[in-house]
Amino acid sequence: MIDFGCAYHLGIRVPDIESAMDEMGASLGVTWCSLQEREQSVWTPDTGSVTIPLKFTYSAEDPMHLELLEGAPGSIWDGRVSPGAHHIGVWSDDVRADTQALVDAGWTLLMAQAEPAQGFGAFTYVQPPSGLIVELVWSAIKPMFDRWFAGGPLG
Repeated sequence: MIDFGCAYHLGIRVPDIESAMDEMGASLGVTWCSLQEREQSVWTPDTGSVTIPLKFTYSAEDPMHLELLEGAPGSIWDGRVSPGAHHIGVWSDDVRADTQALVDAGWTLLMAQAEPAQGFGAFTYVQPPSGLIVELVWSAIKPMFDRWFAGGPLG
């Protein structure tokens, strides 16, 4: 199964990302990477392929990063109704195989970057019956994130 030792971020849904950055930054002693705003393409079992407006950032400090997410109303990233800790992010060398192994073990696929027939893309959100959401993220994009954590651009 997955290697929990490869966990690298805690995803937190917030209703207002700029306020959350101010509230948490100094209090927790973290600095934030450049704020990202995008139309995120995803696939869900219920809706198929959709695009969701998303704002996000990560804390720059290692080893465990905080990810703040401000999503569109009704989306998986919507922090207006239920803000707070949402998921744990784990690097995966093989998102397709790790996701399928967890689904085969009784976990639910909540969302992926791409539809299953396309191998799920660079990330998936999976959840066991007990409730913890795990985001599997393709480890091949880690250098892009490391550059962002060091103050460079994401992408």
